[in-house]
Amino acid sequence: MYIEALGFVEAGRFEDHAGFDGIILGRPHENWHVEFTYCRRHPIAPTPTPEDLLVFYVPAGDDWLRTCTALLRAGFEEVTAFNPYWQVSGRSFADPDGYRVVIQKGSWIG
Repeated sequence: MYIEALGFVEAGRFEDHAGFDGIILGRPHENWHVEFTYCRRHPIAPTPTPEDLLVFYVPAGDDWLRTCTALLRAGFEEVTAFNPYWQVSGRSFADPDGYRVVIQKGSWIG
């Protein structure tokens, strides 16, 4: 669902590495990735909080709207942000486990 919604590609995957399975997602030519793992020996139930966020800044209005629409099409549910800051210029979405993605309209200034 993250691949479809956010244009990620599978950068790698592993099975039974010290009891863990995982998939690594990212974007070509970027120096970051997101890794989702599952422990075979001691599986745990997802326990997200409203502040467990992946935040993506999308500066162009058309691209921002397309990204928000893609999240909904992929099965994310739009939710109200716990932190009202994210509602001002962004939208928040939850995956089926309850983990959240924020699509912020604008550029990140570090």
